[in-house]
Amino acid sequence: MTQYLLGIDLGAGSLKATIIDPEGRILGEAGHPLTTRVPHFGWSEQDPAEWFEALCKAVPAVLAAAGLTGAAICAVGVSGGAHIPVLTDAAGTVLRPAIMWNDQRAAKQAAHLHEQAGEMIIRTGLNRVNPTWTLAMLAWLREAEPQVMAEAKRLYLAKDYLRFCLTGTWETDYSDALGALLVDDATHDWSPALCGLVGLDRALLPPIVLAHQVVGGITPAAAARTGLEAGTKVVCGAIDTTVEFFGVGAMRPGLGGIKLATAGVLYLATQGPRVNPPISCYPHIVPGLYYTATGTNSCASAHRWLRDLMFAEGGFAAMDALASAAPRGAGGLLFHPYLQGERAPYWDPLLRADFVGMTIAHGKPHFARALYEGIACSIRDLLEAAQGLGLSFGTIRLMGGGARSATWRRIIADVTGLTVERTVASDASFGAALVAGMGAGVFAGPDEAVARCVRLLDTTVPDPAGHEFYDRLFGIYKEAQAALAGVNHRLHALAGE
Repeated sequence: MTQYLLGIDLGAGSLKATIIDPEGRILGEAGHPLTTRVPHFGWSEQDPAEWFEALCKAVPAVLAAAGLTGAAICAVGVSGGAHIPVLTDAAGTVLRPAIMWNDQRAAKQAAHLHEQAGEMIIRTGLNRVNPTWTLAMLAWLREAEPQVMAEAKRLYLAKDYLRFCLTGTWETDYSDALGALLVDDATHDWSPALCGLVGLDRALLPPIVLAHQVVGGITPAAAARTGLEAGTKVVCGAIDTTVEFFGVGAMRPGLGGIKLATAGVLYLATQGPRVNPPISCYPHIVPGLYYTATGTNSCASAHRWLRDLMFAEGGFAAMDALASAAPRGAGGLLFHPYLQGERAPYWDPLLRADFVGMTIAHGKPHFARALYEGIACSIRDLLEAAQGLGLSFGTIRLMGGGARSATWRRIIADVTGLTVERTVASDASFGAALVAGMGAGVFAGPDEAVARCVRLLDTTVPDPAGHEFYDRLFGIYKEAQAALAGVNHRLHALAGE
């Protein structure tokens, strides 16, 4: 009997479900949008109840798309964004909206933690604390919402809460635990020292298990909502970056990745941890491997913003066609994608997005092209900062929805000067399905999963003339960023009056 695998990824903008067979062929895909609320500048929250509602829409849709019943699924894997805490009381009631990974409210608390214990935090948890890490979010909650922390009896990370809705069980994997910045990499267990910094009782934290460990089965209640069969195996899963990097076959040190999703992320596989703060370091699915990750806040989110603003009728396809028709450099139009402040390499929540160099001659094609080029320049900013810390990149594998655009792939190759490869499947729900297959015994381990299921689709080699042009454009991009940073800060202060 064929054993089909279901991967579910809880993204920032939508939840996606993918069904694959044991050879990695995609039989069906479905998704459902999610709502992000921004109650104050720099804040970003979601309702965890909406996550499960989205899952209950996406899973029946993906089963229908694949022409399967729930009984055909032998295992389920779940992934989600890192750093996102969900706190519940003794009855299992969620106490407040989930603070998302791009939220900037804990800037003051992060700065205080770094000043108080920065070296210990990095030595213990491999990473420097900043507002996007759970450690800083908990410090903010302790100060701003002490009643929530007083009532809390369990802390879930995002994908673990979603999986709890399927299985009723409570656990996490090491990638998510380290992403919370609450574990000791020497022991692979919760750190008393890090928890102590925010007064966190370790009884609130779940057991840490392997990502591919089967932790439970689909409950009858979840089966009734999703169409899956009660008792179907569910593995713990891992954070989205871990499973998607694994899912494109990044199994050897030195192989890099670029993710064009809600955020833009730059990855590098390493043998053992490479601690280069503020670049993040996480454990890989493969034992002994780690990977570095550094990100720009606005990628596909900026893409979607411009689509809604200018291309509502034609959508992404029309936008992409116009971008491909525009000249390199978009006729002198430059875009900085800081719509939600910025993480690496500036770590400045007050930066603002801009189009620089507009003239009456510019039209929609130029704006579309400038957006692609601006995000590519932001990724090159990440790349140069990482290279400055001694990290060396060779071939890059693309991930995320933006990888479908041939124009964007060409721009990224030419802006970065790196060869860009694309696999047939490249998103986190596919990687989550591979992890489910490991837990169910469909694959003997990560090597077999990748060998059987990961296939190269195309390769984009940098064009020398294009790279030389973008070298010059990137210089202007950097100069404009530096010149406008102070202006951004003054605008923020003025808007807050």
